[in-house]
Amino acid sequence: METSVDFSENLDQGELWALRVAASPLVGTAIHDGHAVWPRLSQIMALDEAQRLREEDPFTAEFVKDIPTSIVVRRSRFEVDLNRAPEGAIYLRPEQAWGLDVWKRKPDEEHVAQLLRQHARYYALLRHVLGEIAAQFGAFVVLDMHSYNHRRNGPGGPATPQDDAPDINIGTFSMDRARWAHILDPFMACLRQATVKGRPLDVRENIAFAGKGEQTRFIHEHFPQAGCAIAVEFKKIFMDEWTGVPDMEAIADLRRAVAMSLPVLQAALLGRP
Repeated sequence: METSVDFSENLDQGELWALRVAASPLVGTAIHDGHAVWPRLSQIMALDEAQRLREEDPFTAEFVKDIPTSIVVRRSRFEVDLNRAPEGAIYLRPEQAWGLDVWKRKPDEEHVAQLLRQHARYYALLRHVLGEIAAQFGAFVVLDMHSYNHRRNGPGGPATPQDDAPDINIGTFSMDRARWAHILDPFMACLRQATVKGRPLDVRENIAFAGKGEQTRFIHEHFPQAGCAIAVEFKKIFMDEWTGVPDMEAIADLRRAVAMSLPVLQAALLGRP
């Protein structure tokens, strides 16, 4: 657990992330699950909590609970987005944040510097943890869990057509697809065998998103031979994206789907039938 950021107020709210480490080559991350914002920053934010929640990835921490090693980030992406490169990790312009005006008054240079140190600290931690796993097992798989909205026309408006919005979108943009096909293809096939609330999951690759986030890029850059990082985007069929109310049955089904895939991933990674 990492808590040493130099903000002076409300340190009881200062947990950055929760890290659980096990002797396994399987890792799960939920880096957009968090909702917390430093109080001094929340005072100058133009968005209310509901607006922030709509673009965050709540409940994605549920999907890494069965993965042996996991990192769950507690901070909001509106504070600093760990899935973007440092130069774009703080949403200072509306075009960086779905057209939203995030700030009443932009953070000063001191706050920006502190947030960028927070970003750097996360990636130092990630590189260390994955380096230890690579040294022990030779290779590893990271499931980088996210979620996405499909009702952007309002709570009563039409949903994004299913053709353009699979239940689970697998992003592979930065991956050496040929190198990791023996892991990726069985993983997707396993997810397709699962159901959510009685219907089969629609699992496709690079449809709604291509997996261009910073975390998978970073892993593939620093561990090109050892690291298979898969961006897993769950459509928000497990919650009301406008009210934030979860559908616990759907969450349980999706968590079960991930858990079912773990033996498949491990066998493929370690070359076992």
